[in-house]
Amino acid sequence: MFEARDLSSPVEAVRDEYAPDVQVLDCARDFETLDPARAEDLGLIVDALEPASYPSNWLPADAPTLLARYAGSDLTIGMPGDGSVVWTRQTEPPLVLVKARVEGSPEPFVDFLIAEAFVELNCGVPEHFLGFFEDEYLALDAATDLDSNDTYQVAAALYDGWIGLQTREEFADWTDDHPDLFDAWQDAGDRLEDRVSGLSRAVARGETDFADATELACAAIKHGLELPAPFAALDTGAYRDHGPGYAVKWAEKTFDSLAE
Repeated sequence: MFEARDLSSPVEAVRDEYAPDVQVLDCARDFETLDPARAEDLGLIVDALEPASYPSNWLPADAPTLLARYAGSDLTIGMPGDGSVVWTRQTEPPLVLVKARVEGSPEPFVDFLIAEAFVELNCGVPEHFLGFFEDEYLALDAATDLDSNDTYQVAAALYDGWIGLQTREEFADWTDDHPDLFDAWQDAGDRLEDRVSGLSRAVARGETDFADATELACAAIKHGLELPAPFAALDTGAYRDHGPGYAVKWAEKTFDSLAE
């Protein structure tokens, strides 16, 4: 199921700079979450496995089953919302896994996604939003007037946006050292711009639900796009500095405003 991926020269250069010990694998089958048996197959490739686990009291009673399993002791790699490329530190060396769904995607975009994973690994951010929110996930759940799956989607989006506040500074500096990857980053942002500019109207008209809107807005943060209210409040140094506490306050104010 797993095979070492040949990296393009630009991606190899980014790995050397940000994450020289990381191994990149292609996955023969697509997945959202690798089941424990397949995840443990990685033990044949890596030097060691060390499953992550989190306290069960960080989760609301109605948390999605996959999230509860992720918090447990089984080796769980990849979760809904992780996209086409996923990385993990639950192995030694760390891994970047390229899912089968990337087949047919433009090569420069796939290269950017892999390079982005190297930058995120170098930032030292948690592997999943549960490691970011910790017990504040309960407060986020209480602040949102959403079902458990939509709350999960909002949490994943908010975490993605917080990471984007850190990584976009790196991407913006790639004009000289990694110009092909810079162009791919900029192109991805250009493709989002029109969708983001009309986001508030789409939510108000019921054309886009709140969870999907949050996901789109937070994806745009990594590209430095101008966001409409209420998402513009997430594109701030305060969010980067205060992380989960800020996200919970933003959710409380946003849902209070929506209720009015």
